[in-house]
Amino acid sequence: MLTCVIRYQIDPTKKAEFQQYARNWGQAIPRCGADLIGYYAPHEGSTTLAYGIYNVRSLAHYEEYRATLAKDPLGRENYEFAMQEKFILREDRTFLKLASHPHAKP
Repeated sequence: MLTCVIRYQIDPTKKAEFQQYARNWGQAIPRCGADLIGYYAPHEGSTTLAYGIYNVRSLAHYEEYRATLAKDPLGRENYEFAMQEKFILREDRTFLKLASHPHAKP
């Protein structure tokens, strides 16, 4: 299992638009095959950092998921919404592998 962490730099005057974007992904991402952990918008501290976090089985599964998401009506609409409203200034994506199991018994 891989965890994809997307770090967004957003326009702080368009936080509401980012939140709508996040709610849309909350519907589309699970439907298209990834395990969504959540989208996180700024609350305190930085006004420009936001995150999206979800799990995929592998990089190959990620590619399949992205292709499905690109065909999804809400997915396409959400991409277009972001391009039109320009609330995302930067987007960085990284894949992480779980290195610890905090609830495992010794």
